[in-house]
Amino acid sequence: MDPDLLPPPLQSAKHRGGHRRRWLRAADQMGVAAAELLALAVPVDCVCCGAEDLALCVMCERHVRLLTRHPFRAEEQAPALMNVDGGLILPVVAAGVYREELAQAVLSFKSHGQHQLTSVLARGLGQGIAASVAGVDGVCLVPVPSSMAGYIKRGFSPVHLLLAELRRGTTIRGTPVVDVIRKSRRRAALERLPGGQKGLGRGARASRVKGSMKIPKRQRARVAGRRCIIIDDVLTTGATLAEAARALHLSGAVVVGAVVLAATRPPDSAGGEEPAPGAGGTPPVLEKNKRRKDE
Repeated sequence: MDPDLLPPPLQSAKHRGGHRRRWLRAADQMGVAAAELLALAVPVDCVCCGAEDLALCVMCERHVRLLTRHPFRAEEQAPALMNVDGGLILPVVAAGVYREELAQAVLSFKSHGQHQLTSVLARGLGQGIAASVAGVDGVCLVPVPSSMAGYIKRGFSPVHLLLAELRRGTTIRGTPVVDVIRKSRRRAALERLPGGQKGLGRGARASRVKGSMKIPKRQRARVAGRRCIIIDDVLTTGATLAEAARALHLSGAVVVGAVVLAATRPPDSAGGEEPAPGAGGTPPVLEKNKRRKDE
């Protein structure tokens, strides 16, 4: 018989159907009911499109996943990670580009405490980490700490929260997280200056970040001689990653690269800033919704 005329083989569905066991079905139903009750008690809207009942609706969550589906090398867009001869100082893998739904999700997570976004953002960061550690043995992940002002304002460190979410799963199982970098007193003094780093060009950012990180003496043995990958949330000029790499090198660590959740186009070298879509201010999705309301 002609094989082209044969019926295709049956394949099991790739989506999850209903549970066979009653107690599992009951648990699912109770979870749905609890989510609906919570939506009534504490109304929430999608941070991207404004849809009701979910902090990130199904469609926008899908867009975030698509935006972080293919990690890429991003150090060429970060001038602080290149030397004067154009040579590479530190390779960086970005899970996605800081734009559209990903930009708004990151902004809402960091600035507005939307912890419901932790799982989807952690999954995107995990994609970048998996791409970075592929084929590399014996590495550890070193998170970049939040500034003291940022930690006091938010009440949490975004990078540490995302890594904690990943450690509960299987994405980075077997890859240790070594939290050794601390902010120096010089950084604490600079944080009291008005404006922060927003709107600063490459030189101003590098000057403000230089000498801002250190590794306490009692912690240096944890990274001395070890291969380290630095973890941060958003890459702009690369000044923060360069400073973290400097602190690790001084402690005897071997920095093999860095991973960020999102990468954006950096400010120009003249000191002005032309933000990438969604970088700072009002992300494009909210801007579009605002224009619709105004109309």
